[in-house]
Amino acid sequence: MLHRGMLNPADTAFAENLSACLPDGVIGLAEPRYLEEPRGRVETPSALLARPRSTGEVVRIVRACAEARVGLVPWGGGTGLVLGQIVPEGPTPLILSLERMAALRGVWPEEGLMVVESGMTLAEVQAAAEVAGRLFPLSIGSEGTARIGGNLATNAGGTAVLRYGNARDLCLGVEAVLADGSVFNGLKRLRKDNTGYDLKDLLIGSEGTLGVITAATLRLFPQPASVATAMLAVASPEAALRLLSLAQEQTGGAVTSFELMHRQGMLFLDEVMPERRQPFAEAPEWSVLAEIGLPPGLDPETVLAEIYEAGEAEALIADAVVASGEGQRQALWDLRENLPEANRRIGAIVSHDISLPLGEIARFLDRAGPAIAALGPFRINCFGHLGDGNLHYNVFPPKGGRAADHAGKAGAIKRTVHDLVHEFGGSVSAEHGIGRAKVDDLERYGDPGKLAAMRAVKAALDPLGILNPGAVLRA
Repeated sequence: MLHRGMLNPADTAFAENLSACLPDGVIGLAEPRYLEEPRGRVETPSALLARPRSTGEVVRIVRACAEARVGLVPWGGGTGLVLGQIVPEGPTPLILSLERMAALRGVWPEEGLMVVESGMTLAEVQAAAEVAGRLFPLSIGSEGTARIGGNLATNAGGTAVLRYGNARDLCLGVEAVLADGSVFNGLKRLRKDNTGYDLKDLLIGSEGTLGVITAATLRLFPQPASVATAMLAVASPEAALRLLSLAQEQTGGAVTSFELMHRQGMLFLDEVMPERRQPFAEAPEWSVLAEIGLPPGLDPETVLAEIYEAGEAEALIADAVVASGEGQRQALWDLRENLPEANRRIGAIVSHDISLPLGEIARFLDRAGPAIAALGPFRINCFGHLGDGNLHYNVFPPKGGRAADHAGKAGAIKRTVHDLVHEFGGSVSAEHGIGRAKVDDLERYGDPGKLAAMRAVKAALDPLGILNPGAVLRA
């Protein structure tokens, strides 16, 4: 247990004191958009809102919270799915929005890096890299709203992890305000720096519980000369994994994305978005959306044809649709990127963001389907990033039913899925984080030694427990 009972509410007196020391900041009651989460499950009842525009102002805010022992919740774009930005109970918190801190501090294309403030949206970061003739490859469905500070705080994943890694792999350094108001000035442009503990990697993925990331040095990459994109009907998840191996071998590891999708997802799209044109006359049981970034001199259609021939020779592929231009490429990606929206409209009983060793995915799926069927006649929409082992394994009511009618089974379904994931050496949180929604799961499945170390780090860096209280570790 940490220090939740010691925290005070962000009341009128605190707001007045904060306004006096932060004349250029925006202080007031938080609007509904700061209090809600994307799936509409839970909300923060009320909160004070601060919108600083500089690191210095963040310092003053954090120091005021420490002095008054008020809980502080960093807020990026509000797109998190595990309640990391939502405080459903406890003393009224201060929400610290970084949206006004959105400056591009510098770009060094020849070094392959840029320095940005945390309030830039991911789409803005991508655009700034493109202007410099470079690529920032982090890509997620909410990139128009999600901000880079939140992406780093949650170590966001997305569709390009297979080739480029998670957010942590794309960051060389951070600037952050710690719980006592001191500033960690870690915006180095160094690829090698063996001078002790890596505080950058400690802060990335900490979900705002160890410090407030205010700026970051990001890695940039050459833009591919061309892109090969195709939707492939595969025989099975095992076949998809073998096909990925073949594609990597034939392209020298140039596969950027390899998205596995089950037939149920295509049926959901047909049900709630019939205007979306599907690539196959009849949705296959399993399909893969593959994308390969190619250097100059390689023809996309030739590369895909060679991969198809190799897959067909091993009976891995049943059919394929190849994008012949940007419009067709985007149409294929629209199907994949609209799966979460289709899920939302159908209404899941429970959703899972899990990861597994690649070689265990097929066995997990073979076991999980019957285990869920034993609990009821539910529909399962499984899709995700096969190349990095991250599956979104979501369970829905029978057609025509409502998720609310099966809410009593949600706990048993989640426990069944997570127990299997743990048995196969996987993780119950692949890319969404822990937030407040998965604290119980972390305690149940987390390594005791790791949890003890995490609690010790939290106590050392945030002894008052003011930074995002209740997120990741129970307050």
